[in-house]
Amino acid sequence: MRILVLFAHPALEKSRVHTRLLAAIDGIVGVTVHDLYEAYPDGDIDIGHEQALLEAHDLVIQQHPFYWYSTPPLLKQWHDLVLEHGWAYGAEGRKLEGKYMMNAISTGGGTDAYVRGGYNFFTIRELLAPIEQTARLCRMTYLAPHVIYGTHRMDEVAIEAEAARYRDVVQGLAENGPV
Repeated sequence: MRILVLFAHPALEKSRVHTRLLAAIDGIVGVTVHDLYEAYPDGDIDIGHEQALLEAHDLVIQQHPFYWYSTPPLLKQWHDLVLEHGWAYGAEGRKLEGKYMMNAISTGGGTDAYVRGGYNFFTIRELLAPIEQTARLCRMTYLAPHVIYGTHRMDEVAIEAEAARYRDVVQGLAENGPV
């Protein structure tokens, strides 16, 4: 399976977790990492290039910190511009049909913060519903998100364990596809 990791972190130099996650998946055959903030520091997204990347891959993993219950702003802009009517969705928009999408996200809060009635009131899956619906609108299959909880309190050992877990997930998808 050809995997596009659509990476979005507006302050990667400050991230202890995402730098390790990226390093963990480096070199996996069939995986392309595309850093939106590196590619578009001015926010001027090349729609044709992005659409070609999507067409060349089977699975899109949106990797990012969970920003105010959503995506970082450049990834939201990417959705708004790249997933065009008539290309990604609509009666004639079938370019992504049959492909897969998932999120790989990090949260500052622990698992107990993301339960019904907990600190954030909703579960992660409920909060990701707009992204899941975006995938469905584009005739893609949305896979369960890969979530790393409680990153603010993680020590180096825990970060390394999470990086290894992420590598196993991505490697498994690259080799076997969604199960």
